[in-house]
Amino acid sequence: MQLKEQITDQELIVMCLQGKDYGYTSLYNRYARRIYNSISRIVSHTGEAEDILQETFFTVFSEPEKLKGLVSFEAWVRRMAINRSINHLRKRKIAFTDMSEMEIAAEAEYDVDENEIFECKVEDVKRSIEDLPDGYKTILNLYLFEKMSQEEIATLLGISHTTVRTQYHRAKKKIVSQLKDKSYYE
Repeated sequence: MQLKEQITDQELIVMCLQGKDYGYTSLYNRYARRIYNSISRIVSHTGEAEDILQETFFTVFSEPEKLKGLVSFEAWVRRMAINRSINHLRKRKIAFTDMSEMEIAAEAEYDVDENEIFECKVEDVKRSIEDLPDGYKTILNLYLFEKMSQEEIATLLGISHTTVRTQYHRAKKKIVSQLKDKSYYE
């Protein structure tokens, strides 16, 4: 018995263009969980993250002709979902303060030893990230988990690269401080 090869995204996109439900369903099932994880790292509320996921896929599938010629379906949908997530935060009045005009003393010199963080329990690190202010959490998640450069994040959020770098370092510092306060280093 020979296993059937997995259908490629491009083949599923062709099915979508032909109006076949199998194409839509398969693309959704293939990527929904990963896209949801990206959204939920930015928008902590489960219901809001689910809504953003559904809205994103609805938008993607409501205009199938935009799927033509995509190099990476997943990357395109993920970027759309991240943009929706950030817009959602903005609507909730989460401000990404531009600190480029402010004096940032000693921040450039401070760098948390990232290995310290990994000596803790994963759940404790997740909880510490969740406890961060929304601006810090968003920047940290985009940089660490979405693998976006600090320049990309600055452009996406409409703030300076300096602000992104500063808030990223402050987020790391808060996480390590929180973990140390919980006596995980004894």
